[in-house]
Amino acid sequence: MSEEEAESMLLELKEKAELMVDLAYSSLLYDSKKLADEVYELEDYIDSLHYELQRLAIDDAKKGELETDEALAIIQLGNSSEMIADAAREIADVELRDVELHPILRDSIMESDEVITRIEVKDNSIMVNKSLGELELAKNTGMWVFVIKRGRKWIYDPDKNEVIKAGDILFAKGPKEGLEHFISLARGEEREL
Repeated sequence: MSEEEAESMLLELKEKAELMVDLAYSSLLYDSKKLADEVYELEDYIDSLHYELQRLAIDDAKKGELETDEALAIIQLGNSSEMIADAAREIADVELRDVELHPILRDSIMESDEVITRIEVKDNSIMVNKSLGELELAKNTGMWVFVIKRGRKWIYDPDKNEVIKAGDILFAKGPKEGLEHFISLARGEEREL
C-alpha cells in the first residue's frame, strides 16, 4: 500500500464517519428512517474498508514496506473512524427502533442553525443536467451540497463542475429557511431558483 493509498483510505473513512454522524442526528431530528438506513449502509461499507486498511497495513509491515510504528498509526487512525461510525449507527438505531426522543434532546438538536437534508433529484427538476456552479444553490437557497450519492458511488465535496443527474441523492446542509425551497427544486415542484 502506497502512502497515497493509505491517505486516501483514511480520508474516506474520516469523511464517511463524519457524514454518518450528520445523518444519524438528522434521522432523529426529522424522524427519518431513510436517513437512519443510509447510516446503516455506510457503516457496513466502513467496516469493509476498515478491514481492508488493517489487512494492507499488516501485509506491508510483514513485507518490510512499512515500519511497525507506521502500520500501528494507520490502524489506530482507522480504528478511530470506525468507532465514530459505530457511534453514529447507535444514534441511528434509536430512530430505527422507534424510541421516542427525549424533548430536551430534540430541543437541543433543533437549536442548531444548520439543517441537513437528503433528497432525490426527480426527472423534472430544474437541477437535472446542470452543474452546481450553474445552479448556485448556496447563493439561491442557502443550502450547500456536500455529498452526492449516484447509484453506489459517493461524491464528496463536489465541485462547481459536478453535473446533477436525475436520480442523484443530494445531501445538503444550510439554514432552515432555505430547506423547503431546496427540496421543492429537487422534486421539480418549483422551477425558479
